[in-house]
Amino acid sequence: MAEYAHPESLVSTEWVTEHGGDANVRLVEVDVDTAAYDEGHIAGAVGWNWQSQLQQALQRDIVSGDEMAQLLGSSGIGNDTTVVLYGDNNNWFAAWAFWQLKYYGHRDVKLMNGGRAKWVAESRPLSSDAASHAPATYSVSSPNEDIRAYRDYVLQAVNAGNIALVDVRSPDEYSGKLLAPPALPQEGAQRGGHIPGAANIPWATAVNDDGTFKSADELAEIYGGKGVDGSKETIAYCRIGERSSHTWFALSELLGYDNVRNYDGSWTEWGSIVRAPIER
Repeated sequence: MAEYAHPESLVSTEWVTEHGGDANVRLVEVDVDTAAYDEGHIAGAVGWNWQSQLQQALQRDIVSGDEMAQLLGSSGIGNDTTVVLYGDNNNWFAAWAFWQLKYYGHRDVKLMNGGRAKWVAESRPLSSDAASHAPATYSVSSPNEDIRAYRDYVLQAVNAGNIALVDVRSPDEYSGKLLAPPALPQEGAQRGGHIPGAANIPWATAVNDDGTFKSADELAEIYGGKGVDGSKETIAYCRIGERSSHTWFALSELLGYDNVRNYDGSWTEWGSIVRAPIER
């Protein structure tokens, strides 16, 4: 059985129980439901609000490098801190935060395999006390643009036909029947469908029933069966970039594919670009 390419990018709930309180470890919870942290979280974990702390308020973009440095420093995270991220929905937004930290060059960042749901299912303790850590000084690196795709880059690549595209949304979103998941209609696009040539591999196919990632062999079979085998540059997208971060993690960190990008503009951008090609 093949091993994950970067097993150090995942930790178990057992590891967090044993090491979550270590001086150089900082736990961070990032949930779709931004109220979940207040209802109970792993003791010592900092809560990040994806709506207000991981994206800019005025223009559509992730936070700037300075804003990321401020967030990390205020969370008691320095450049050498081990950051362990987890959250609900099988780590949707935890994976988005992971991708952003890698984008800004943080070296030691991990996901807790199975996320919040696995921790709760195992009856592990939760705390309602907000974590308080001494501020740290953080020096952010220049963005790693090799793991991010922008619309013009994707347009050019689609026209050239030299990439593997992964649409990680539901089949109904891929087909154009839905513009967004039924529970999340607030950010949609003008048109439905998918980027030409994209393979539909919903993000959840990468996880087991308990939310943990499937084995490397299973992942290779899932993606390779749809022509996504790491032999060419791969770009993942969804609706706003969080589900595709989860797939980006599976492809880059677990399977070790080179040259994997997350198109975080995703369908809310592509489906509203004038004259952008769409398939249904």
